[in-house]
Amino acid sequence: MIELEGVPELIDPVMVAAFEGWNDAGDAASTAVDHLDREWKGEVFAALDAEDYYDFQVNRPTVFLDNGVRKITWPTTRLSVVRVGGDKPRDLVLVRGIEPSMRWRSFCNELLAFAHELGVEMVVILGALLGDTPHTRPVPVSGVTSDPDLARTMDLEETRYEGPTGIVGILQEACTHAGVPAVSLWAAVPHYVSQPPNPKATLALLNRLEDLIGLRIPLGELPEDARAWQLGVDQLAAEDSEVAEYVQTLEEARDTAELPEASGEAIAREFERYLRRREPGTGPGPGVATEGGDSPFLRDPGSGRTRPPKPEQPGPESVPGAEAVPGPETEAVPEAEDGGGPSGEGPSGESPSGEDPERENPPGERPSGEKPTRENPTGEDPTGESPSGETPERGEDPDGGSGA
Repeated sequence: MIELEGVPELIDPVMVAAFEGWNDAGDAASTAVDHLDREWKGEVFAALDAEDYYDFQVNRPTVFLDNGVRKITWPTTRLSVVRVGGDKPRDLVLVRGIEPSMRWRSFCNELLAFAHELGVEMVVILGALLGDTPHTRPVPVSGVTSDPDLARTMDLEETRYEGPTGIVGILQEACTHAGVPAVSLWAAVPHYVSQPPNPKATLALLNRLEDLIGLRIPLGELPEDARAWQLGVDQLAAEDSEVAEYVQTLEEARDTAELPEASGEAIAREFERYLRRREPGTGPGPGVATEGGDSPFLRDPGSGRTRPPKPEQPGPESVPGAEAVPGPETEAVPEAEDGGGPSGEGPSGESPSGEDPERENPPGERPSGEKPTRENPTGEDPTGESPSGETPERGEDPDGGSGA
């Protein structure tokens, strides 16, 4: 039963969702929603029943001590509301959870029931995939939708993907069938540094989301974290001639592919974002949270905590040489000598490789063109942001994979 008592009437609400697991390479998508929740001080008002959707042998509960009292955090999906002030206020409904293990149709129907009760105008689902993209270039972010009219009016790609999918693709299709506009935003994470976190990919997703919904998102320390991450990867690559050579090959391929598209449209989007962040004003601008007063939102009655500790899970599996493959969080990242792992699926609609993103590489067998995998250190990104609207280099952007 859905209880929304205490939640005020929302202003032009947009639902922003992200799910840990196969759709979340480098934890880039789930970290983006966490960032929004933290910067705008979201309050949890509902949580889905973990018994209905999760296999606890796959996603195990965690035990923690709270002032000496032993408590349990169950893997689930929580919803919170953030109130964004400024000249053009707009509210966000944040959905943050783990890809469910079972009953996906009921899971999506329950989320859509919340969206209907809250008057949500659009659903934006964030995802991240592993791809052949160099860490030295802006992170490609693609926006895809199943709605032809929405694709045309919002300059998005209409999904053409066929094949196995994850909860991101299922939720997007459920929204389309229910008449709710839905968009998926996908960031491509370099497969040779797939270990979470990846602040550069998170920053790219937030920039694209900012353009899509017309809000100025406070970035906090994220640009500095992205620069530090890139510096660390630069140093790592400099210590290994094979890695450095491979990165250079990816750079040349990326630059060649993007040369015809380096038009005024992408430059104009970056300039508009720059101007939006420099807009003068005496009060808080768009994207600045309002302060003061007790929160009208209900907390999660099950946990009593707004931000429970995140269960420790291995990051996405690195698949060197794969085209676009978010790896399952339940698998450990192999070293360079271990060879390939399960291939992942990318954004709904297109796969950067043009091949079936769901096929698996036999254990111990290395995909063609594989280069050594490296653990993700901290490093620095000289750019900090990625041009919005960029898409993975080629092929189709799939929309997720099987549950973690």
